[in-house]
Amino acid sequence: MIEWYSNSEAGIFFDDIPHLGIRYYIPSMSLDEKKSIEKYPFINKKALKVRLADYSKDMTYNFEIPKGYCYDGATIPRIFWRVIGPNTDNRFLVPALIHDVLCENHSYVDNDRHFSTEVFNALLEAGKVNAFKRFCMKHSVDFFQRFCSWGDNDG
Repeated sequence: MIEWYSNSEAGIFFDDIPHLGIRYYIPSMSLDEKKSIEKYPFINKKALKVRLADYSKDMTYNFEIPKGYCYDGATIPRIFWRVIGPNTDNRFLVPALIHDVLCENHSYVDNDRHFSTEVFNALLEAGKVNAFKRFCMKHSVDFFQRFCSWGDNDG
């Protein structure tokens, strides 16, 4: 496993460098396919095994993101692009991939919303996103997860 990031709280490991791509229209595509690309323009191009270590709980979580998994990148409203950056910023693509998978699969981290948010923040830090932007993104993500009822003990 490749150590992508590690600090005193969390470790993030991948079996390979993430291979991400942009989906684009082909003239022969159906309207539904085009709408899918508009909603989820990014794609994981190779199966990726992920290991997350929660050092504070002495827990390790393993899961795989399948080849072909599509996602929307960082969900940043356009009004905040001048401050944070656009959702297509390549520093946000790996953090958004992992975070989107965890939001769709709470059980991958034993339904621990706080750890999921810390992983997102750690991946942003690994991508050299500055502290102010990380703070804004981390707290926005955590607030949104609470708003969507991802509590600490949900199943």
